[in-house]
Amino acid sequence: MSYYPSSILNLIKNISRLPGIGEKTAERLAMHILHSPRKEAEQLSRSILETKDKIRLCSMCFGLSDGEVCNVCKDRTRDDAILCVVEQPADMVSIEKSGSFQGLYHILSGVLSPMNGVGPDDIRIKELISRIKEGNVKEVVLATSTSVEGEATAAYIADRLENYPVKVTRIASGIPMGGDLKYVDQVTLKRAMETRRRMKDDG
Repeated sequence: MSYYPSSILNLIKNISRLPGIGEKTAERLAMHILHSPRKEAEQLSRSILETKDKIRLCSMCFGLSDGEVCNVCKDRTRDDAILCVVEQPADMVSIEKSGSFQGLYHILSGVLSPMNGVGPDDIRIKELISRIKEGNVKEVVLATSTSVEGEATAAYIADRLENYPVKVTRIASGIPMGGDLKYVDQVTLKRAMETRRRMKDDG
């Protein structure tokens, strides 16, 4: 692509660094930006910088927020007795889009993966335990993925919560083995949330 000016080549190079964007797509997007009104290009650049400057992790659930506390945690109509545990903010968004859950969330920011050196101290399990100790939570819904790591993380958390007065459930049917929540359609996700099961039987 040496026939492009260096400034366009640089734009294509930077766009192609985005996940899922190949060189041809990056080239098309660069041409679109080039031919769009300057105002649109400025809005795009400002929105990127604003996101980098303002977005932080919610101090309660560790989801994405532009303030100290995210909109979900600030919503007084949510049921604070039910806590849904997910891996990443994108998983929380997927569940929210399904309209199947009206409680609060806890984002782990990862899953247990000993092969990759990720242990319990590397994800937000301590923070989850602290929230349970506060006494308001009655049910913890484990909505980690059905990958080996996701299942292992759910089992570990269930074991850790065994001595706390909370019901621990796991999202049930509808999520395929190895499935990633952010790629599951909302109807399937709604069904999985509604048919969640308890992780351990009362005994």
